[in-house]
Amino acid sequence: MKQKLSFLSLLFALIVLGSKVQAKETLVVKHIELGYPCPAIPFYHFSADLELPEPSIIEVQAVVNGKTLRATDLHRAKDAMEMDRPPLTHRPPSGYGLSQDGTLYKTPHVVGWVRWEPGKSYTIKLSVRIKKSVKGLADDTWLSKTVTVKAPEGVAVFNPAWKNYKSVVVSETAGIDRKSEAVELLLAFYPDEAFDLKREIRVVAVNPQTHALSDVPCQVYDLEKFMLEDDMAPDENGRPTREVPLWYPTVSARVAFTADVPANSSKVYLVYYNNDKAMAKVYSSQLKVQGEMPGISVGNGVLSIVLHPNSGHIDQLALDEKPEFPLFHRMETNGAIHWNPGIYSPPRPWTHTADWKPPQHINLISGPVTAVVELWGNLRDIPEVDASVRYEFFPNVPYFISSTSMRINETINCIALRNGEIVFKRELMTHAAWYDVIRGKVITYNVADMPDLTDLKMEADVPWITFYNSEEGIGFAGIQLDYTNAGLESRERLLNPYMYITGGPWIYWARALSLPFLSSNMQQMVPAMKGNFFTEKWAYLVYKIEDAENPYQPVLEWRKRLISPLRVHLEEEVDDRVSKSVQEIFIDEGRSGWEERETGKH
Repeated sequence: MKQKLSFLSLLFALIVLGSKVQAKETLVVKHIELGYPCPAIPFYHFSADLELPEPSIIEVQAVVNGKTLRATDLHRAKDAMEMDRPPLTHRPPSGYGLSQDGTLYKTPHVVGWVRWEPGKSYTIKLSVRIKKSVKGLADDTWLSKTVTVKAPEGVAVFNPAWKNYKSVVVSETAGIDRKSEAVELLLAFYPDEAFDLKREIRVVAVNPQTHALSDVPCQVYDLEKFMLEDDMAPDENGRPTREVPLWYPTVSARVAFTADVPANSSKVYLVYYNNDKAMAKVYSSQLKVQGEMPGISVGNGVLSIVLHPNSGHIDQLALDEKPEFPLFHRMETNGAIHWNPGIYSPPRPWTHTADWKPPQHINLISGPVTAVVELWGNLRDIPEVDASVRYEFFPNVPYFISSTSMRINETINCIALRNGEIVFKRELMTHAAWYDVIRGKVITYNVADMPDLTDLKMEADVPWITFYNSEEGIGFAGIQLDYTNAGLESRERLLNPYMYITGGPWIYWARALSLPFLSSNMQQMVPAMKGNFFTEKWAYLVYKIEDAENPYQPVLEWRKRLISPLRVHLEEEVDDRVSKSVQEIFIDEGRSGWEERETGKH
């Protein structure tokens, strides 16, 4: 009897021990689902919460319907996601290729790209390598679990004829509802997935509540192709030069689309491509371009804009609801509204970009989302100085963007070096207003009553300036978005830089970079140094005065929006061809820094 009890006790102990061992070797899938794109995970995906037998250094692999995913995102349980915001952390393939993940995981969260179709079932095999050391050993244990998951039903996905897509999370940060606001980003593609990007790209918005997709107007332009392949041939002794390519041929392009994003929120947009059978899709908008460069006309449903026939600079502006009161200059030399960059280096004449007849280089991009005019070349008669002017127009808004740059190729002495000049016929404007940075308040000045050639000075970084006509109820404002001066061979050499307004037969504001001409000693020459570079960016706003007591209120409202453009976060699937190791080229006998680190893969 005692022997029988001992045998039963031993058998029970072995069963318990076996169950414990089995429990230790079990991978638990606590939760798994197929999900819609959301800001934190902006792609169609599976997500799984796992539980390991004990905290371990791990690697995770996912196989969906027999296909091994090239990459999965691995997160710690404590790294909580804000599902309505873009992801905060990301470990790219280069990170995995350069460094082992030495983190101890007990309840990891795993995410992977799965382009599922509604209502279909998917077999997902999750395998976890339990590593005995950071670098892993041949006898490491693998734990696996296979589950079948049914995709959500009821909401259509995009046409599978488009084989790939990229995800874009667009975020609003100024507390203003955005409607049909233009967003631009640069995207890179493999050539065998980019047949005719202008024809095949589609952009869709993901409704954050219903997950439904809606087509949005888009525009593809500025394509560049780098088609050179890495030479993987062995060296002269037959030895491999490297294990993986350093690069792949790449096609890059700008894509613009219109986004609707509620205040203080994030929204997902998907950019579909890789469909060689796609038909071109024509989107219509209020943005219309007529004529031939450089003297085109642009209408956007709010503004009518005419560029100068010689220089391509802004020559005339009108609000569509007030066509009887166009804004113009046409008093001095070329007569354009927008004049600079420019320089005066006597005995050579004053010269401005507005004096181009025509610019050496001209480019026009036109479409439903944006029209871009690009002009660049030497200043006339001044080969020492290159300059550029770029205008960006958008539908249904009362503003356009102007970017100007000036590069000093060789040191040149000058009496005037200026940028950012806007000129009108004097009788068109009655007042000027600007925010005075030093006084901390808005200054309003009656320019109709201002003595000729009396300068009104303001700081170089003045947030905004406006001219307006209080009788006609119309204004023109400049909202400063960016301003940078830099030097390569020499530090920038600027004499008392500032912004100013002055009047004569015209009324204008301009940026003085170096301007002895308006100083007490107007004949002194100051060098603009070789390698100096000057650039600035403004939004120019034409507006109707609604409140006579606060004639610049529209400027303040539009400035809040314009200085806080929509933020863009790009998320892309890891392509199967991306190598799992990283090979870098270092100058001299460079070290990577990973040599003494346990997690390094070098």
